[in-house]
Amino acid sequence: MSTLDYVLQAPWKRFINRVLGDYPRALERLQRHAMKTVALNCGPFHLRLTILADGGVDVAAQGAPNDAALTLAPHLLPALMANEEEALSQLQLEGEPELAQEVVYLLRNLEWDVEEDLSKLVGDIAAHRAVGAARAVRDWGMDAKARLRENFREYFNEERRL
Repeated sequence: MSTLDYVLQAPWKRFINRVLGDYPRALERLQRHAMKTVALNCGPFHLRLTILADGGVDVAAQGAPNDAALTLAPHLLPALMANEEEALSQLQLEGEPELAQEVVYLLRNLEWDVEEDLSKLVGDIAAHRAVGAARAVRDWGMDAKARLRENFREYFNEERRL
């Protein structure tokens, strides 16, 4: 593996291990797949991780074959980050079905405690307010999307006849 690949993938490895560390059951589930490599692909972004014996992950060695690969269209990345079922259902899975389904299960069920990690940098009150503001913006966007969809539905069902 080139140094550049490692430098780009190492922060993601640390982030994933940080989130997994909050969920001992997730680590246990991954231990069954020790020494297997998973590729996560989203447009030009490619992350290859090998599952370790303790359930954590490390950047995969160059040349290690992928045991499973998950591919997502780049435009669905925000929906995946928001844990929307639409994005998860559009993941393309390849390789060992059991391993790929395990990764999808973890994507569906693990949550990053953003506020906890942010509070270590800026303090509890600022982290709480920042996360609250981000949630408000997200909720506003989801509400606007739902209202727009409802308005179009109403127009085509009711107004079109006029």
